[in-house]
Amino acid sequence: MAKNNLTMVTEFILMGFTDYPKLEVPLFLVFLSIYLVTLLGNAGMIILIQMDVQLHTPMYFFLSHLSLLDACYTSVITPQILATLPTGKTIISYGQCAAQFFFFTCCAGTECFLLSVMAYDRYVAISKPLLYTVAINPRICWILVVGAYVCGMSGAILRTACIFTLPFCDNNQINFFFCDVPPLLKLTCSDTTNTEIVLVLFGNLMLLSNAMVILISYLLIIKAIWRVKSSGGRTKTFSTCASHLTAVALFFGTLIFMYLRSGSGKSPEEDKVVSVFYTVFIPMLNPLIYSLRNKDVKVAFRKVTGRF
Repeated sequence: MAKNNLTMVTEFILMGFTDYPKLEVPLFLVFLSIYLVTLLGNAGMIILIQMDVQLHTPMYFFLSHLSLLDACYTSVITPQILATLPTGKTIISYGQCAAQFFFFTCCAGTECFLLSVMAYDRYVAISKPLLYTVAINPRICWILVVGAYVCGMSGAILRTACIFTLPFCDNNQINFFFCDVPPLLKLTCSDTTNTEIVLVLFGNLMLLSNAMVILISYLLIIKAIWRVKSSGGRTKTFSTCASHLTAVALFFGTLIFMYLRSGSGKSPEEDKVVSVFYTVFIPMLNPLIYSLRNKDVKVAFRKVTGRF
């Protein structure tokens, strides 16, 4: 009878960063600046790859999609942060919350698979250079990218269905700055054991399978590099992987720390800091990592800017 009297939630209140009221204006300016730099950097990377013929290779084809994903999934989160900061909280409808969760999960999941694809691309380029143009031809590139998007979207559909088929009653205050799994599960008024089992198993499977593909690819890359006789040749060969390896370490490191660590030691404020890092900072850092550590991108940038 008590459950029948509960009011079903039709909207949520995102509490954001209410513990830091004096920092609202500085944080707003910081997040706005980061967001603009992120959009400019990722859009610039996509345009640069399209304009320079020398960058029409599989590696940069995958990189252009990585930049697109970074721009998309930070656009799902950062505007919400900016809307929340001036008042310390914001109201979001049930449908908007579900849509935000779906698109964020879709972009983040697709990026996991795309980083695995990029690791495989580097393995083929270094271990089998003579067969590279045949093994990673345009058709294969599109198949790999479409496969990453399909896997990311399928995972997002599963996770969204698991969360938003649960009943939410009375309490609608989310102690977070966007709709994510941990804070949403705390609000549901039903047993979440089965849902958590599905989410944990699927999350572990997705992260660990992609991490395994990347790990095996780099072990084979290291094996191939070790065969290079000169130390200079080894350094030059491995330098082509340095940017991707840095991006992988940042992205997977924060995701594993956020979702796979024990729940007993978690705190909402710690989760917020970690989430800000991988939803706001990493999308800004990726184009910088790939441009500052990549001679081809630097040369292409100079050529394109020289035309104007």
